[in-house]
Amino acid sequence: MKLAYWMYAGPAHIGTLRIASSFKNVHAIMHAPLGDDYFNVMRSMLERERDFTPVTASIVDRNVLARGSQEKVIDNITRKDKEENPDLIVLTPTCTSSILQEDLENFVTRASMDTKGDVLLADVNHYRYNELQAADRTLHQTVKFYLDKAKKKDELPTDKTEIPSVNIIGISTLGFHNQHDCTELKRLMAELGIAVNEVIPDGASVHNLKNLPRAWFNLVPYRELGMMTAEYLKSEFDMPYVDITPMGVVETARCIRKIQQVINAQGAEVDYEKYINNQTLYVSQAAWFSRSIDCQNLTGKKAVVFGDNTHAVAMTKILAREMGIHVVLAGTYCKYDSDWFREQVSEYCDEVLISEDNAEIGDAIARHEPSAIFGTQMERHVGKRLDIPCGVIAAPIHIQNFPIGYKPFMGYEGTNQIADLVYNSFTLGMEDHLLEIFGGHDTKEVITKGISAGSDLSWDKEATGELGKIPGFVRGKVKRNTEKFARERGFAVITLEVMYAAKESVGA
Repeated sequence: MKLAYWMYAGPAHIGTLRIASSFKNVHAIMHAPLGDDYFNVMRSMLERERDFTPVTASIVDRNVLARGSQEKVIDNITRKDKEENPDLIVLTPTCTSSILQEDLENFVTRASMDTKGDVLLADVNHYRYNELQAADRTLHQTVKFYLDKAKKKDELPTDKTEIPSVNIIGISTLGFHNQHDCTELKRLMAELGIAVNEVIPDGASVHNLKNLPRAWFNLVPYRELGMMTAEYLKSEFDMPYVDITPMGVVETARCIRKIQQVINAQGAEVDYEKYINNQTLYVSQAAWFSRSIDCQNLTGKKAVVFGDNTHAVAMTKILAREMGIHVVLAGTYCKYDSDWFREQVSEYCDEVLISEDNAEIGDAIARHEPSAIFGTQMERHVGKRLDIPCGVIAAPIHIQNFPIGYKPFMGYEGTNQIADLVYNSFTLGMEDHLLEIFGGHDTKEVITKGISAGSDLSWDKEATGELGKIPGFVRGKVKRNTEKFARERGFAVITLEVMYAAKESVGA
């Protein structure tokens, strides 16, 4: 059994809690031991929000284990219903509490008899699904619950909106730049003359879910969250959906053209070509930048891309198609959707890697020795150890990826943000070298042993000092070549002599 010390996607209950806490006036109750109740701390630390509904933990302790938790869970549900007056209470176990195999559906049924608001059990297999899959399923379950309820009460609208309208599906709390992307998507829709019918789940009311079928189409910007809901609305209400992520000049234009096709198929007559041309030439600076001398200097440079499906695919296409950068490896940790990922990126990169193993990804990066990495915060840590700059493009993310300033990745403003990210990532190594020359910061004394935990090489003081004299933007490559040389010849300690021998072996 392998210990997972770095996880790309959290456990299933985190996905459920993200959906529940994204809606307005929805309260989540987590049936869990004390060690699992970190969601409120994580969210309040990361999200730039003035107010949000905290999650309640119904704690599993030794007393519960002795007599069962039915009464405690029911009491917590009815108490929160009276205190908070929520429209909906979502109950979710965690992986740990699921071991008890309790009949939580029965708990929900009993509690519903005494609550004013609705009560729903998140129907997610906590052993089979991760955070992203659980979020997708919880959103689908919630939408279906309220549309079925509206049907039974004969409250389901049958008419479409007068002008073309859209539901934006998948904007969630704790998502990578989700709120910024949502603002940009709303602006994009307004400029196209499309009304936004609903945005779910973030900031939405469950009472408005019955209005979802009134929209002309659904837009699913993130493949990880919203596809199940879009598929359900298509099969149940014949609602078309657009699942092209509008990231980068080419894909944003392709998304808009698909929207045009969907709207015109329903009787409208719209033509967005002039809009696309104007935005590409004059609003997005990316098209101009790709022809500038700065971007041409990046042509052919090697990059590694890794992240969730949505952002890794988009960034791979942008680097290869729009900026002429050589993507030596594109990868994702969304193993459950690997076929789609391979289909999307295969023609734009040399190698595809589908993995949840951070060490395997780190070793692949070290093997390829790219000039820049575009990945998650975990790849940024790998880059730090290898002296390779990294631009963060996907979750898992750090507090610095929840900026107060406006930084969308989608739409035409998003193209500008991405161009800046790419350029700054590639030029960071040279900046570090100049800082070292002019005394901006001290040269690093500590030399890491490598990415894989199994590395047994060490550097003596003289070799460490010599390595520190090498310019920062090539130091990582020299270090890796020296360690490879030492490993092949069985040296356990790298000395000055080993360094010089390694240098001669590569003809440097």
